[in-house]
Parts: sequence; structure tokens; C-alpha cells
Amino acid sequence: MSTQTRTPESAGKTGFQLPKWAGSFGFQIIAALIVGLGLGLLAKYTGSTKEAPNGLGATLQTIGSSYVSLLQTAVVPLIFTAVVSSISNLRQVSNAAKLAWNTLLWFAITSLIAVVIGIGLGVLLQPGANTGITQEAKYAGKSGDWWSFLIGLFPKNFLGLGASSTVTESATAATTVSTSISFNVLQILVIAIAVGVAALKVGKAAEPFLNLNASALAVIQKVLWWIIRIAPLGTVGLIGNAAAVYGWDTIGALGKFTFAIYVGLALVLFVVYPTLIRSHGLSVKQYFSGVWPAVQLAFVSRSSIGTLPLTQRVTERSLGVPRAYASFAVPLGATTKMDGCAAIYPAISAIFVAQFFGVQLEVSHYLLIALVSVLGSAATAGTTGAVVMLTLTLSTLGLPLAGVGLLLAVDPILDMGRTAVNVAGQALVPTIVAKRQGMLDEALYNAPRNGTPFVDDDADSSAADPSAVAGGTDSPEAGRELADAKA
Repeated sequence: MSTQTRTPESAGKTGFQLPKWAGSFGFQIIAALIVGLGLGLLAKYTGSTKEAPNGLGATLQTIGSSYVSLLQTAVVPLIFTAVVSSISNLRQVSNAAKLAWNTLLWFAITSLIAVVIGIGLGVLLQPGANTGITQEAKYAGKSGDWWSFLIGLFPKNFLGLGASSTVTESATAATTVSTSISFNVLQILVIAIAVGVAALKVGKAAEPFLNLNASALAVIQKVLWWIIRIAPLGTVGLIGNAAAVYGWDTIGALGKFTFAIYVGLALVLFVVYPTLIRSHGLSVKQYFSGVWPAVQLAFVSRSSIGTLPLTQRVTERSLGVPRAYASFAVPLGATTKMDGCAAIYPAISAIFVAQFFGVQLEVSHYLLIALVSVLGSAATAGTTGAVVMLTLTLSTLGLPLAGVGLLLAVDPILDMGRTAVNVAGQALVPTIVAKRQGMLDEALYNAPRNGTPFVDDDADSSAADPSAVAGGTDSPEAGRELADAKA
């Protein structure tokens, strides 16, 4: 007599089930984009404005700003621990100096290609000519130049923090003083690099410190991972608020400029990057399917640093870059590798401002744009927006800084595409360098994608154990085991 038992798996498959793709993180982000856009436009056309949002507009604004605040909270400890850890992880590879040099070289090569595309589009499309826009108030923020940029590299304190106080006087209430804390990402980066290099030089005596730093990084990344898991909710608020505040009017007013930026970003993302991938004998489809979750999150969060844990995870688990190398290259790229914010955007923007104010650019100006873009990308430092890089470019060329204020109107819309390209490039360069050095796990790179770079580390001990990396390379067996575990 035979009996038929139902396993828990089979029992769970009865009744209505959502398709597998509907439960994936990528689908959730796309769905959130659509829902957020719809709610944002509904809020805008029911009377919500930036100065006086209605109930729906205020809700979207609160959700979006709260999510960005969650990401920004972890920026300072994440940058410090990630950079120190990335430098210390170079101990695990035998050719550390060569890898570091090749990584920086490819950062520069791809940035140069991107800025040439930006200059070409600016000259060809003439986005600042005949706009019909009247200039409004001048930009009142800080201007950037090479001298202030270099001075800004020197930390004022160990944490790279600054404080500013605002005094508010009221006729009906007592005088109030509010103090806000800010941080300089460049100074934090300099501090972290100095500490990481010093730890390498100290050697064995620095092991307890490096272990503590690695533990702190793991905790911070876990917290960030929780924040990333609620990204669909944050997406609804961010996209919804952008649509409610700006709608289609702002995009239309600066439509030619916005169009030029996104054409440049598309050329880099869908032409330059695939060409580089194909020229190294790798599958373009596998690259995009592997990196796409991080690109999606970057698009809505507008922060390379906030996307860093996911970027590093897909670079290791989907693209097959060894952890010992990825933990150096990806955090470094998140703070210095900005093809969107530091190459395409400042190039087209500088040409736009010159055309808008009737300034004739010479060949030397275009060469300066390229130089600033390749060498000054660290000024963007992985945070939202690219105003610092734009003011640096304009001041170096001697162009009116009032143009910054004009472009700030569409900056949030542009920043989504810029950050997506940034993150795609931050995963691309480690993949190319690993392939050129014979370190890339091609079995893992070519493995089927099932949407699980989102499996937590504690559910995948092989990926969480740094000892799985030997001599800076992942074995094909380890890659296959990881792929099996993920499946």
C-alpha cells in the first residue's frame, strides 16, 4: 500500500501564486517607479506645489526625504570603514600595486571617453543656444575652483565634520539657535586612505584594528542592506515628489539640455560599456543582467555611496570579480568613478552655460573640460548632486557661475540618470581589470541570473567568508557552488 505525502514545497504551491518575476527586487523597483510617477502627477494636478504641498504631495515628500536621510546617515561610517577595508584587503592579492594602477588607469580611460562624448554632444546639439529662457536669480552657493578644491582636501578634524549655526529672531518668540552638522566627503576619503595605508605599513600590530574595522563595516553594510530592502517604498516617495514638484514643465523648459544629457548617458551606458565588455570577450547580456539591480537602485536613490553595498554584491556574486579585489575597487569607484556626474554632465553643462551667456569657447577650453573631468571626479564623492563638480568646471573655464542656478531646476531629474551610469561604470572597471588579469570567475559571470544578489550574507556563508578568497582569486568550483547555493 502506497501513500502519497505532500512536501512543504508542494503544499506551498497550491492556490494562487504570483509569477516568480513579480517577487523580484527589480520588478518591485519598476512597479514603484510607475506608482510613484502616477501619484506624483496626481498630486501636482490636484494643486500640490513645492512651497505648499497638499496631503498627497506632503506624504510623498516625507517618504522620499526620509529614505534619503536613512541612506545619508550611514555615509560617513560607510566611507571610512569601506575605504580602510578596501586598502587593507590588498594584502590578500599578490599583485596589489598592479591591480591598483590598472584600476585607476581604466577609471581615467572610461572617464575620458565619456567626457569626449559630452563635448561632442554639446557642440553638435547646441543645448544653450536659442533657449528663450530668461535668467533668474544668481546662484548664491559656494563657488569652486582648483585652489579651494585642493585646500578642501586637508581635514579640519579627524571625522571631517563641520558645524554651522543659524540664529532665528522672532517678534513673538524668543531667539532660537539651530546647529546643523555637515561632513566633507573628500576629507573623510583622505583620512580613510591615510589610515588604510598606515595600517598596511604597520603590519601585524594593526591586525586588531583592521579586524575591528572589518566588523564595523559588516554591521554598517547590514544596516544599509535593510535600508536597501525598503527601496521600493523610498522609490514611490522620491519619484512621486519629483513628479509633483517639477512635473513636465521644468523638463520642457530645459528640454534640449535634458535631452542632450540623457543622450550622452545612454551612449556611455548602452554603447561604450557594451563595446568594452565585448572587446574583452565577455557577454554584454550577462553584464547588464548582473549589474542591473544596482543601476535601478542608483537611479532612484541618486547616491553611489548609498548603492555601494548592492554594487559590490552584484560585482562579486553576479559578475564574478574576486572579493579581495572587488572590496578595493568598488568602494574606491563609489567615491571617485563618476562618468555621469563628472564627465558627461559637466562637459555638456559647461558648453550650455557658455552658449547661454554668449561666451565663445576655444580648443583650450575643451581641453580644460577634459582635464577637469578626468582629474576632478573625486569632487563629486558619491553623494547626490554634482554641483561641486559643475562649479569647479565653470570656474576653471572662467564661465559665469550664475549658470549653476539655472541648471539646478532640473538637477534632480538629471541626477537619476547620472548616478545610474556612475554605478554601472563602478562595476564595469573591476570586471574588465579582473578579466585582463586572469582573475575573473567566468563560470559565475556566465551563470543564469535568478535575482538573488539580494540573499542576505548569513544565508550564504560561502559568500560571507573572506577566507573563501585565496591569493586574490575565486576558484571556478567556488563560483559554481555559489551559483548552486543561490539557485
